[in-house]
Amino acid sequence: MSKRSRAVAEVGTLLRVPDVPRTITKGAYIHCSDNSGAQELRVIQVLGFKQRLRRQPAAGVGDLVAVTVKKGNAELRGKPMHAIIIRQRKPYRRPDGTWIMFEDTAAVLVTPEGDVKASEIRGPVAKEAAERWAKIANIAGIII
Repeated sequence: MSKRSRAVAEVGTLLRVPDVPRTITKGAYIHCSDNSGAQELRVIQVLGFKQRLRRQPAAGVGDLVAVTVKKGNAELRGKPMHAIIIRQRKPYRRPDGTWIMFEDTAAVLVTPEGDVKASEIRGPVAKEAAERWAKIANIAGIII
């Protein structure tokens, strides 16, 4: 009986939807779409990502990432924080056969436990992120 290699057996990210492509790599600049005071974020780490040796960590919709604020309030800039990706520009296919893509890649700042720091989210939120993070779904204006 042959053994399956670990590379094939592991999905990559904890509780991830396998059909959503991971296109937001470490070092990417993304838009912050909440009213916390941050405007532009830089991804410094993808949390829960198990990777192959020398593979660049990457995230998709609904994933938790560690970020730093590059543009925004002076109190927020330069400190490592957590964020959840709520939409991405790369098109992906849902299980019902529809394709979806957004105008920009955006995230929402959260606490390490997953509580949203802001009181409102500007713009649409992907259904995959809203299903995985109920606290984001509560304050989202539009879920697509």
